[in-house]
Amino acid sequence: MSPSSQPRRASVPPIDPLAFAPTPQRPVRAKLRRLAAATRVEPHSHPWAQVAMSATGVIRMNAGAGTYLVPPSRALWIPPGVEHVVTVLEDAEIRTLYVHPGARFFGNAADTPFSRWPACRVLEVSPLLRQLVAHLDTSPGTGTFDEREACLAALILDELQRAAPVRLGVDLPADKRLRQLCEAVLDEPTRWSSLEDWSRHAGASPRTVARLFRSELGTTFLQWRQQVLLAHALTLASRKLPMATIAAELGYASASAFAAMVKRTLGAPPTHFFT
Repeated sequence: MSPSSQPRRASVPPIDPLAFAPTPQRPVRAKLRRLAAATRVEPHSHPWAQVAMSATGVIRMNAGAGTYLVPPSRALWIPPGVEHVVTVLEDAEIRTLYVHPGARFFGNAADTPFSRWPACRVLEVSPLLRQLVAHLDTSPGTGTFDEREACLAALILDELQRAAPVRLGVDLPADKRLRQLCEAVLDEPTRWSSLEDWSRHAGASPRTVARLFRSELGTTFLQWRQQVLLAHALTLASRKLPMATIAAELGYASASAFAAMVKRTLGAPPTHFFT
């Protein structure tokens, strides 16, 4: 049911998360991993939260009931216990933050990342946050905790607190048949422009697939595909491509047609999301 042109992926296990486990004394830990395109990190979870960032390259993360494209300008917050899978779309330098459940924001002991973000969400990455994370120690093991690391961790939490959420994510169905089809569209979004084409490839009737979309995702195929295109637009924008080029890559006749779709879907022009 998936296209024969889907890229062949190498599957690798996650690095032992216990080697970077956060503690009450070290509430924010960092991990660095460089992976080649088409690499897939096998499903895993852990009892603390994770902030996934890509210093270079683009990654796709399936987490919970959604999938998210993460270029260098964005980060993904994943709550504790949520199983996730990483797929590397471009050679990437992935920086992961592990956040202890006892971590607190500045100024309010009751305000925590966990109370504020109970579900996965995409966050903007400020230049300051990117630099702070780059200077956090990425050595495995318990290591030593000093005042400098404490200051970096506190500032990182403060920048996360200030980070604006981005309404870019794509829901995935539980139904295995529909999920396989959805992942085919994620791999090649411009190949599947209509429900009829997609259904014909799957060997199912458009009515059957449309019914599955409504029951599994509460939306239509075209509305769901628009979210896929928006997520891919974010990836293209991370390469500093002009809006006209992004529109053409995604199959739109003009930049204005693409801009109209973005504004209709997200309530703001592309420049608000893709700068």
